[in-house]
Amino acid sequence: MTEDEAASGVHATAVVYGEYGVLIVGPSGAGKSALALALLSLADCRGFFAALVGDDRVYLQNRSGRLVASGATHMSGLIERRFAGLTVVKSEPAVVVRVVADLSGRGKSWPRWPQAEAETCLLADVRIPRLALDSGAAVDQAAAVDQWLKFAKSAQMAGKRISLEQFAALHKNEGLTTRHNQNDA
Repeated sequence: MTEDEAASGVHATAVVYGEYGVLIVGPSGAGKSALALALLSLADCRGFFAALVGDDRVYLQNRSGRLVASGATHMSGLIERRFAGLTVVKSEPAVVVRVVADLSGRGKSWPRWPQAEAETCLLADVRIPRLALDSGAAVDQAAAVDQWLKFAKSAQMAGKRISLEQFAALHKNEGLTTRHNQNDA
């Protein structure tokens, strides 16, 4: 039995984004690959490391209480760009998942204020923070993931837990502050 067969396979996409693993889940056509490509592009623009772990099929394992995602070895570095076909990108064989970006699916949306139990999900017996995103503009979704990771890191360094409600308020206020500052220039 190969390592891929020993792990639990899920319909998802996974990327290394800076020092974090991001698992992107959602129904077919929700924009998982588009979000992954947007995260890779955003990291490139910011000058830090990012790579694809797996697209369309990702294997999850619980390794000492950490969720590890890996891609199918025969598809390493290949991601589907809708209407353009397969694209070759930088890749890594595995990553420790730090957040699950859960896409709603085209034409659907998540509740505006999720319940506390919806802030995490259980995968391979590991509880992982969950960021619910409506399917749509991958660039906006990538910015939301990037901001969530920044806030989570600063909250972790301060020994605090950040709820999705707090994150939503910070995300909205940061956007207002950024637009306000641009108008002042």
